[in-house]
Amino acid sequence: MSKNVFITGATDGIGKQSAIELAKMGYHVIIHGRGDDSVNQAIEDIKQESGKDEVAGYSAEFEVLSGVRDMAEKVKKQYDNLDILINNAGIFQKNRELTDDGFEKTFQVNYLAHFLLTYLLMDLLEHAEKARVVNVTSMVHATAIDFDNLQGEQSFSGSAAYGLSKLCNVLFTYKLAREKRESNITSNCLHPGVISTKLLKQNYGDIGAAVEEGAKNILYVATSDAIEGVSGKYFVNQMPQSSATVTYEINVQDRLWEVSQEMVKDYLS
Repeated sequence: MSKNVFITGATDGIGKQSAIELAKMGYHVIIHGRGDDSVNQAIEDIKQESGKDEVAGYSAEFEVLSGVRDMAEKVKKQYDNLDILINNAGIFQKNRELTDDGFEKTFQVNYLAHFLLTYLLMDLLEHAEKARVVNVTSMVHATAIDFDNLQGEQSFSGSAAYGLSKLCNVLFTYKLAREKRESNITSNCLHPGVISTKLLKQNYGDIGAAVEEGAKNILYVATSDAIEGVSGKYFVNQMPQSSATVTYEINVQDRLWEVSQEMVKDYLS
């Protein structure tokens, strides 16, 4: 029976390319996108490019936490287990904007929605023989965290908010690895490379490597036998590297986890 892999933000860019490659490898691929039309189109593209039919998809706006919860419920009704969860979706906001949930949009979409989704899909991960959580972060993750400015309440810049959200991804990765160290679940994160994606083009111009390079780095952390059982690591170019010093501070990991649980408490089931 083929293994199940769920990828957020998989209707374009490195998420979609990763889905194509995973389908080729024989995985049952479940993709996420923002809307039904983009998800359905991506499913057809992935089937065509991979030559495989085991592709499904769900839509949810990550700026709406109730939508994340509803999507997770649909996945749980359809599947008994999940072997790999790749938290890849991300945005870059030049201006400060709050979601209807009351959180800064970059923080919620890039980090908090993934925290909630991972929490809600934990049962499926625990039901797999061996499961991996893979968080796509960035080499530009912040080097400090101010819990009084998580939502840009005191100061805001698009690049700082993006870096903070990616720092939260790393902190969450390490905390989850600690929480699940006696289980069947590993938790790792990676910098996919400077890749020519829609996000990069919109904010920095047409620079970066092909999406295939980013997908290759994601697939290594998600599937490589070479790192089976490895957990709590940050990978760059398929090698474990050191992340920012603050990411290793246990009290910071714990505080972010507690703050995040409080933020999403109304959606935990």
